[in-house]
Amino acid sequence: MDDRGGGGGGSFVAVRRISQGLDRGNTCHSTSVEVVAGSAAWLGRGLSCVCAQRRESDARPSFDLTISQEECLQKLQNRIDVTYESSLPEHQEALRALWNAAFPEEELRGLISEQWKEMGWQGKDPSTDFRGGGFISLENLLYFARNFPKSFQDLLRKQEGDRALWEYPFAVAGVNITFMLIQMLDLEAVKPRTLVGATFLKFLAESESAFDLLYCIAFKLMDHQWLAMHASYMDFNTVMKATRRQLETELLQEDITRLEDLPSYSLLSR
Repeated sequence: MDDRGGGGGGSFVAVRRISQGLDRGNTCHSTSVEVVAGSAAWLGRGLSCVCAQRRESDARPSFDLTISQEECLQKLQNRIDVTYESSLPEHQEALRALWNAAFPEEELRGLISEQWKEMGWQGKDPSTDFRGGGFISLENLLYFARNFPKSFQDLLRKQEGDRALWEYPFAVAGVNITFMLIQMLDLEAVKPRTLVGATFLKFLAESESAFDLLYCIAFKLMDHQWLAMHASYMDFNTVMKATRRQLETELLQEDITRLEDLPSYSLLSR
C-alpha cells in the first residue's frame, strides 16, 4: 500500500460536545457538536502512527496456509491495495452511499462539502483522509453502517456513555481502525508471521466478509475502551493500543471458532 501512514504534521479536527438533551418525543440523547480545527497532528500521521509501529518480534517464522486460505488472503490483499480515487464513479457512489447511510435525513450538497465535517472528516474533502486506509476503509464504514446500523449511529452521534468534552472524530477514527487491523493481522505479508494473523485467516476462509466484521467489532470495542478509560482526544493512541491488545487476546482464545464468538462481538447492536 502507498503512503498508509497518513500525512505530515498538518491540521486535526476534534469534536467538541456543546450540549446534550432529549429529542422531542424521543428518548435517545441528541448532542450538538462543534468541529474544531487545530494544529496538533493527532490525526493523519499522529493518529495513524500508533498502528504503523513495528514490533521487534515481527521477525517471526511464517505460518503455512491451505490453498483456500491463500486464495482468501490474496483477495483481501487485492482489496487493501486499492487506493481511493475521487475520479472513479464507483468510488464516488460508495462515498455518497456512506453519507446516505449516516445522515438519511440530510441531502448531501456535494462530494466536496463542509457537511463532511459532521461525520468527522478532517476537511470538506474526505478523499484526502483515505490515504491512511485506502478504498477498503470506505468499504469498512459502509459495511458497518449497513450491517450494524444502530451501533454505527451510536458511535457516529456519540449517543452512549459519559462522553468527553473533546471527542474523537468518527470517520477518521474509522480509517485508522482499518489501518490498525491491517498491521495487527500482518495482511501485507505473503504469509502471516504472527499467530494472530494465522488465526484470522481461518475465519477469513470461512467468510470473505471476516475482515469487515472484525472491523465492526474493533470500532465498537475501541469506543468501549474510550468510555472505560474516560478518554479525551489526546488519549486516542493509548485507546487504540488497548483496543489492539484486547482484540489479539480474544482472537487467541481457544474456544473461539468464529468471529461471532469473540466476547467483544456482544457489544454490537443491529
